[in-house]
Amino acid sequence: QVQLVESGGGLVQAGGSLRLSCAASGRTIGSFVIGWFRRAPGKERDFVAAISIIGGLTSYADSVKGRFTISRDNSKNTVYLQMNSLKSEDTAVYYCASRFGYSGSFTDRSFDSWGQGTQVTVSS
Repeated sequence: QVQLVESGGGLVQAGGSLRLSCAASGRTIGSFVIGWFRRAPGKERDFVAAISIIGGLTSYADSVKGRFTISRDNSKNTVYLQMNSLKSEDTAVYYCASRFGYSGSFTDRSFDSWGQGTQVTVSS
C-alpha cells in the first residue's frame, strides 16, 4: 500500500500560481502512476493530470493543458503539480492518487490509494 500526502494548497488571486506536492511512502512506486484529481464544491471528482514514475509519461485534462505541469522527483518520491494562470474555476480540493500501470483511462476508480487532499482557492 502506498501512503500519499498532499501539500501546497492555499489561497491565491486569479492569474497567480501554486505548486502542489504529493509525497509517497510505504513502498517503492517505481512502476506506479501518480495522478492529480480535484473536486469542486457540488461537483464530482475530476481528473487533472497524471505521470508515470518510470519514463515520465504525462497526461492532462483539456481544462488545464498549457497552464498546469506535472513532474516528479524520483529521489524524493514526490510528484508536483505546478499550476499557473489560475482561474476561479480551478478552486477545488486537490487529491493525489496512485495506481499500477499507465495504460487505460484515468478515472478515479482506476486509482487505488488516495491522499487526504489539499484545498486550493482562487479568488477573482
